[in-house]
Amino acid sequence: MRTSLQRLGAAAGLAAALACAVSPALAQSADRATLTGDWGGARTRAADAGVTFRGDYVSETFSVLDGGLRRGGGYTQQIRVGADFDLDKLAGWTGGILHLTFNDRRGKGVSSDVVGNRLPIQEAYGGQYTRLTELSIEQQLDGGRLDLRAGFFAMGNDLGGMAIGCNLVNAAFCAHPLSMSGDSGWYNYPNARWGVAARYAVRPDLLVRTGGYQVNPALNDKRNAWRPFASGSTGVMLPLEVGYDRGAAGGLPGRYKLGAYYDSSRVARQGESGRVKGRYGVYLLADQMIWREGSGGRGLSLFGQFTANPKASAPITRWYEAGLVKTGTFPGRDADTIALGLVHAELNPRLRRAYVDAATPPVDYGSLPAGETAIELSYGWQATRWLTVRPDVQYIIDPGAFGYRDTPNALVAGAQVKAQF
Repeated sequence: MRTSLQRLGAAAGLAAALACAVSPALAQSADRATLTGDWGGARTRAADAGVTFRGDYVSETFSVLDGGLRRGGGYTQQIRVGADFDLDKLAGWTGGILHLTFNDRRGKGVSSDVVGNRLPIQEAYGGQYTRLTELSIEQQLDGGRLDLRAGFFAMGNDLGGMAIGCNLVNAAFCAHPLSMSGDSGWYNYPNARWGVAARYAVRPDLLVRTGGYQVNPALNDKRNAWRPFASGSTGVMLPLEVGYDRGAAGGLPGRYKLGAYYDSSRVARQGESGRVKGRYGVYLLADQMIWREGSGGRGLSLFGQFTANPKASAPITRWYEAGLVKTGTFPGRDADTIALGLVHAELNPRLRRAYVDAATPPVDYGSLPAGETAIELSYGWQATRWLTVRPDVQYIIDPGAFGYRDTPNALVAGAQVKAQF
């Protein structure tokens, strides 16, 4: 325990040192949207000409205080850079935008290397290498009501996400239910595939999203980081999502999404012999502000998620998530947040039964955890418009569920740092 606390102290010291290092510049850059500012006016001139540059950095440092497979910690980071090209300004192509994004991840995973659990404690861990993550063209029609996108990009950029969940650090909250990507060919950033996406605004408060996307697990391999045409396609992903924005209708801000998807891939049947043709799932996502303090953004919001997938094809058959976010904490801290979340991923009982039937020596079915649960408490300190520091504590219940083992519940703590370039 002492060693873990020392590691946590080191992580906290690193965050404090960063805050101290940037504090002389905070007063001068408090109104900036980015760390690097306007580059002597060059950034604004480029945007006026049709090229908008973007970049951000995320780091997540955590230490295991108790439980898990062993004591230890880990640091992971992500650097993302890209640009959006306004084709109207650049080439007279009305309503056209070209998107280009590169992503680099480095570091160690606390979940994979220390705790051994399924719900990633660090959202920015996974695919620890440099890759092309977007090359797509977006076209707006009908005065912006219809938006089309085609190319190489992350399906989850358009579907099934909840931005409010990124007030927490665990990837189970930020920003998609992991049952989607764990149970089918659904994929989220930074993974990219070839596809087409369509979004149509039936009304200002009612959006319909759909598309068709390549299913190619081989594109998750490091060797294919710069090979978007690599072979390995197994099928096509076909989603449909209806979203309602209550805030656009004049009420308190709230977003509701009901969706379903079908993956045409033929895959192994879960816990049984043979194969199954096609994987599918349904989901319901919602977040709603229930109390607003004044006329600004201060207030309290609730969020929840539910997904269901069939036992024949899904390792995670049910997904339950709930939480709350308070925006505006102390006087003068209108952009700070405090968030609490709980998520439970249910392990397919067929997989548990198959493990018990094959186990040597014999294992009691009832002794195996039925799923994994994560509880997280986080405080988001908005130091400037471009810098967020997020101290964070997570408690993982039954972290060995998806490894068919009895692993002690894990308590982890650390911090996330986000900066916009």
